[in-house]
Amino acid sequence: MNFSIPKLNINIPKVVSNKNNENRTFYHPAFKSQSQNKDSFELSVGYINDTHGQANNMMRILSGIKGDLRLSAGDNDIGDEKNTAIHKATVKFLNLAKIKASAFGNHELDTTQADFLENLRNTDATYLSVNFKKDDAWEELEDNLEEYGRAGLDKELDNSMIVEVKGEKIGIVGASPQDMLDRTTHPLYHKDCHVDGLEETIEEIQDEVDELKEKGINKIFLLSHLGYKKDQIVAQKTEGIDVIIGGHTHELIKDIKSGENLLYSKANEPVIITQAGKDGHYFGELNLTFDKKGILTKAQNNVAETRLFSKNMVNQYIFNNILGEPEHVGVIAKAPAPPKLLIEENPHANFVCDAMKDITDSEIAIWNNAGIRNFFHEGLIDSRDIKDIAPFFDRISVAMISEKAIVDYFKGDIKATYDNPASYKPGLLAVSGLKYGVNPTEKKLTFMTYIDKNGNEHPIDIDNPREDKMYKLTTDEFMMSHGADFPILATAEECLAIYPYDKDVMTCEYIRKLNEPIVINQTGRIIFEG
Repeated sequence: MNFSIPKLNINIPKVVSNKNNENRTFYHPAFKSQSQNKDSFELSVGYINDTHGQANNMMRILSGIKGDLRLSAGDNDIGDEKNTAIHKATVKFLNLAKIKASAFGNHELDTTQADFLENLRNTDATYLSVNFKKDDAWEELEDNLEEYGRAGLDKELDNSMIVEVKGEKIGIVGASPQDMLDRTTHPLYHKDCHVDGLEETIEEIQDEVDELKEKGINKIFLLSHLGYKKDQIVAQKTEGIDVIIGGHTHELIKDIKSGENLLYSKANEPVIITQAGKDGHYFGELNLTFDKKGILTKAQNNVAETRLFSKNMVNQYIFNNILGEPEHVGVIAKAPAPPKLLIEENPHANFVCDAMKDITDSEIAIWNNAGIRNFFHEGLIDSRDIKDIAPFFDRISVAMISEKAIVDYFKGDIKATYDNPASYKPGLLAVSGLKYGVNPTEKKLTFMTYIDKNGNEHPIDIDNPREDKMYKLTTDEFMMSHGADFPILATAEECLAIYPYDKDVMTCEYIRKLNEPIVINQTGRIIFEG
């Protein structure tokens, strides 16, 4: 008979019978035959991954997360040095949640190395990575070390650590993603760094595990920001790892399913893999039983939905002192669920584009779909809810952009998005003042129409776009001038205006201006063809 804790109430220790769900609990065959194993060791592990500095969700997680040991698979934070308050809130969250260790994810490097180190020194958790490396001669680079905030970051990270829980020693290893330096906000900050490839990373993980085993450690966790598919490879190509707390690819892995997140190592021992989605919408708890040799004999994986937990008043007070008191903005009367893929049209992002276009009195507004980190919830909405939707701080920029530059921008975005089916990044662009067509099979733009302020449509010749036809276009400075995932539309010097705030401020102003319950239904701006 299988037993499991209710899926949505992992903070309630009541155990209930669930005969019909064989995936929820894993039993090692040898364990099933034993009525009681006096040499067994039971451990509960609370885990998070990819919370991305989402303040509201972090407060709710604090009301529910439990576990003898609490771990993170990385990307706890988000944003560059302009997001100082979010960084401080993330540090406070990790400390209040009693996170013992974390993988070193790509969003930890959105900021400079020096700024991350300052946050790290205030964090009780230890950040781990076996495969993140600094170039030997990093101090000799011609680039200005002070400007880019470069520092001896690798000396502050550990490959692994040993913790004692309930009288037993547990080994913990960490790994960073291979595309880490491609996914940072400012790649120039980290030209002196690299992450080893997958094969070398697997060897480094195994070496670290072997060292832990030589010290008598027989219960070992890997905190991995490699991504789910790579975690599956690591599980089967190593030996000695019992659990992989995973992240990076934003998978929501519920229960335990053989062949998916229950795999077997080179030594034919069970390995459990977890991952709890993204943006703190979920968190998990593993209930584990080990035999005296440190082999898993029983495991249960419970995933909780964060929105079902209330924000503790004390924690709200603490976060308000860091982030400021949120301001009531309005009411969302109706809002759909957010899309799951970046190749779907996102009405939440389109609404933000409407806000940018309206407040700046522009003709067109665009936004990178991958930049939206939350969505509008029905009911009362405040300024922090909206900040969670757009947590990066990128100032709003307005410039006159040629028709040809706009068309080329969209053509490049569509091709790049469909050329990357693993994540579909950078994602289809959210728009206001435009309608455009996409052929997913051919990875191309099929048509584009400018929609004026009276709702009239004006076709754009995408085969021969005009260089002399200019549009007043609004987006954030990341898309306008930074050029990380996109070509530069206009330099800061070429912009008509650069506002001292981001999309969240304009969206709050727009909702107040509308002064009515908001319906989020802004779709039909992307037409899929072919």
